[in-house]
Amino acid sequence: MPLADTAPSPPSIRALELPVASPDGHRAELLARIPPTPTARLLWVPALGVAARHYLPFADALAARDVAVFLHEWRGNGSSSLRASRANDWGYRELLADIAASDAIATATTPDLPRVIGGHSLGGQLAGMHLGLQPDAASALWLVASAAPYWRAYPRPSRWWLPLAYRLLPWLARANGVLPGRFIRFAGNEARSVMTDWGRTALSGRYAATGMDIDLDAAMAKFEGEARAIAMSEDWLAPPSAMAFLLSKFRPARMETAVFDAARLGARADHFAWMKRPEAVVDYLVEGHCWAACNTRKIVTARASSL
Repeated sequence: MPLADTAPSPPSIRALELPVASPDGHRAELLARIPPTPTARLLWVPALGVAARHYLPFADALAARDVAVFLHEWRGNGSSSLRASRANDWGYRELLADIAASDAIATATTPDLPRVIGGHSLGGQLAGMHLGLQPDAASALWLVASAAPYWRAYPRPSRWWLPLAYRLLPWLARANGVLPGRFIRFAGNEARSVMTDWGRTALSGRYAATGMDIDLDAAMAKFEGEARAIAMSEDWLAPPSAMAFLLSKFRPARMETAVFDAARLGARADHFAWMKRPEAVVDYLVEGHCWAACNTRKIVTARASSL
């Protein structure tokens, strides 16, 4: 995965590293970029296997547009106090508790601002699940290169072989004690229960978390804020059809989507390149926003090449 540059933030933007502790004792740092006069705040959840620091160019670009950004850290990555192993295991339940802890810190740090939550890839899915558990946590959901992994939502030929992969990867994680993601070049070294929860959704199309007695799909449908989502035209990991399937889990008052090609993005329109060149993504997310809960239902889908 091409990693994003991490140049220092402009002096006018406050750069913070805020300690976050989860109920089970997990600790991490919440990276924040706060402009002098923020108009909203975003809690951003990274992709599977990607440390929070790689989204700093994205956070700086948003802060330059007066959005305070808080970059959540995945359990097992970056500043996290844990690493996945046979002895250290966790699933979606623990990841959602971590997000709730980061959300509380972000809200306490920038109170009285309109709240947005979003994420990249699996991070966007977990951001949506968090909204299912706490519908008032944000008035807007932002997704970039994020999609439900449900195999039927993928175009051919991916849908032909994905069910095998969705069974193989959780099995490999269980057999090895941890998914050797860095070795197989898929995500990082991930906890086996994360892969179990992921594989279940990928095969069934429904969200569930081991140890949580809640219908996450029904919970996610209660979100009534704004949703804005971007798919990348060369991204086989999160194609537009799978992004649309993820968005179908919600009932937003206003939903806008776009498919970015390389010309619009200014970089290869794949799963990761936008992290180094986030300007076009930031422009789309902040323009035409609806910070407060929207009252008019509006659905707009546009290909970037036609904008």
